[in-house]
Amino acid sequence: MAILKVIEVLANSSKSWEDATKKAVSHASKSVKNIRSVYVQDQSASVEDGEVTDFRVNLKITFEVK
Repeated sequence: MAILKVIEVLANSSKSWEDATKKAVSHASKSVKNIRSVYVQDQSASVEDGEVTDFRVNLKITFEVK
């Protein structure tokens, strides 16, 4: 039986929601080992002068505790 833990992470990117997700996982994996999955809970964006300037994601990262 595996023990799994879930943490919530917020990330942003000037490129895309996908890039923000990849950045969050990459950064979290530096201190959290055995990441199993990512659930994108929420997406949002900042707008300035009619243009999207920042993509934001709210993620739930699931990892195994050994």
